[in-house]
Amino acid sequence: MSSSATSAVVEPPFGRLTTAMITPFRPDGSLDLDAAQKVAGHLADQGNDALIVNGTTGEAPTTSDAEKDQLVRAVLEAVGDRARVIAGVGTNDTAHTIELAKAAEAAGAHGLLVVTPYYNKPPQEGLKAHFTAVADATGLPNLLYDIPGRSGVEIRTETLISLADHPRIVAVKDAKGDVAAATKVMANTDLAYYCGADELNLAWLSIGAVGIASVVAHAASPAYRQLIDAAVAQDLVTAREIDRRLIPAVEAIMTRTQGAIMVKAALKLLGVIEHATVRLPLVEATTAQVDALTTDLKTSGLVA
Repeated sequence: MSSSATSAVVEPPFGRLTTAMITPFRPDGSLDLDAAQKVAGHLADQGNDALIVNGTTGEAPTTSDAEKDQLVRAVLEAVGDRARVIAGVGTNDTAHTIELAKAAEAAGAHGLLVVTPYYNKPPQEGLKAHFTAVADATGLPNLLYDIPGRSGVEIRTETLISLADHPRIVAVKDAKGDVAAATKVMANTDLAYYCGADELNLAWLSIGAVGIASVVAHAASPAYRQLIDAAVAQDLVTAREIDRRLIPAVEAIMTRTQGAIMVKAALKLLGVIEHATVRLPLVEATTAQVDALTTDLKTSGLVA
């Protein structure tokens, strides 16, 4: 909700370290719930406060509604009270998003990730109506996902400030990368910001983000926990050292090809999953990409 007290400390509604979790598949492309539970347990053990299930990194565009429900339930069972589970429910159809939101609530999710409707490029009034309708549909806290590079439309500053009045719109996962815009929203609301672009984690924490919603944390959760703790303690020297050490890993996972492809390759290298299978239109990492990934993870100190 909005706040005129710009000096108020914003509490992190989903903790500080959150990973946007992959969805494991078997070699034939079928859903692998056992592997999903293993990944979820691994991330909880590595210090994650929350896991985002059924997001883009979870290949949500290619999983069915039934599979999404199964994933939420399986991950909840795996992590117990060790981590909160945020269910990705965003689509470009408000009615469908509401259906997914209600299903996630029924499954036991602790919160909802609601991405900006993509491809149909709604106007800002449409975004406000969409996010409000979804937030009205359940009793769960909503994390809005602002990622214009994928959705084709940003959530403008004025829209976010208006939406902050809703009691269940509590946070923003930001992959827009606009420092000035985010600063203005933080100054005028008590929305909790989570950095949704690993290359900007330290920058976002430094301007007031409460935490990160990471892909690279699949392979680097302990390091990111240390970075967050250093940033919260205002130990910029330590935070900067960790951030710079992780640059090769961030580049390897997030810039060589699509992120879900490379983070599955990373988890296979680390022995967390057996298969790095992705669903079309994604394709598995090439041998050359995996070799480069191995080198970069070693450089970042993430593998021996």
